[in-house]
Amino acid sequence: MTSKKFPNIVPEFLSYVLYETQSSRESTEEPSTPNQLLLAEELVTELKSSGLRDAHIGKGGVVYGTLPATRGCEDCPGLGLIAHMDTSPDAPAVNIKPQILVYEGKDVLLNPEKGIYFKEEAFPEIKKHLNQEIIFTDGTTLLGADDKAGIAAITACMAYLKTHPEIPHAKICVAFTPDEEIAKGTVNFDIEHFGAQYAYTFDGGEIGTLETENFNAATAFVQIAGVVVHPGLSKGKMVNSLKLAAKLISRLPADQAPETTEGYEGFIHPNKVEGSVAYRQLI
Repeated sequence: MTSKKFPNIVPEFLSYVLYETQSSRESTEEPSTPNQLLLAEELVTELKSSGLRDAHIGKGGVVYGTLPATRGCEDCPGLGLIAHMDTSPDAPAVNIKPQILVYEGKDVLLNPEKGIYFKEEAFPEIKKHLNQEIIFTDGTTLLGADDKAGIAAITACMAYLKTHPEIPHAKICVAFTPDEEIAKGTVNFDIEHFGAQYAYTFDGGEIGTLETENFNAATAFVQIAGVVVHPGLSKGKMVNSLKLAAKLISRLPADQAPETTEGYEGFIHPNKVEGSVAYRQLI
């Protein structure tokens, strides 16, 4: 991303991933975790310094900001740029240690102390980036590139336009949303307030690609109530919710899983299990 023409977004990205912004499916708050607001406050400050004077945190923790059109482009349709602040709650994301390593065509050693490698066999797409610098974690946590890389791209773009006022552009509407990873990223998104006629979301995908559609998903919470009896006196009486949960998961179609589908094929994805003999919850 660095050249004489384009800015280096790596320092900003590395600063963003240090924010602990995991969302939470169990929370009823908006946003679901307070740490997302810490990043939101930082982003508001950065947007204001890049000329988005109206940058602010809206309902539910959504960050909005507008860069006015340059002279002569006032009547052009507003362009929106969107990314999300939260990271997945499905893997550790506390005390992230990013590191920049060169991929040399073999497994990448991420953590010498714990013997953790980034395996070529598991992620063959890395072969496209031979002899390139790649940002990894130490193998014990998420990195948070989903979607702090998108945030870094947008904030760098705003900073670049500030230092290059000769570049003509329409009104640019920026938004950073919370809770995307738990399917609540648009719950409080105010489209009218956002002000863009069309928008692009910076979130994943190969370099140079543009996706024009997305999948449709829903979340189901299954609660299983068991019957607890002392194990020594439980014959014919105990109902073990753990075993019922295992039986339910085992009956899900094996050919309808994320690891066995592609393209437009649908899947069922057990995401989390917690509980005891008496009670079990599946997500």
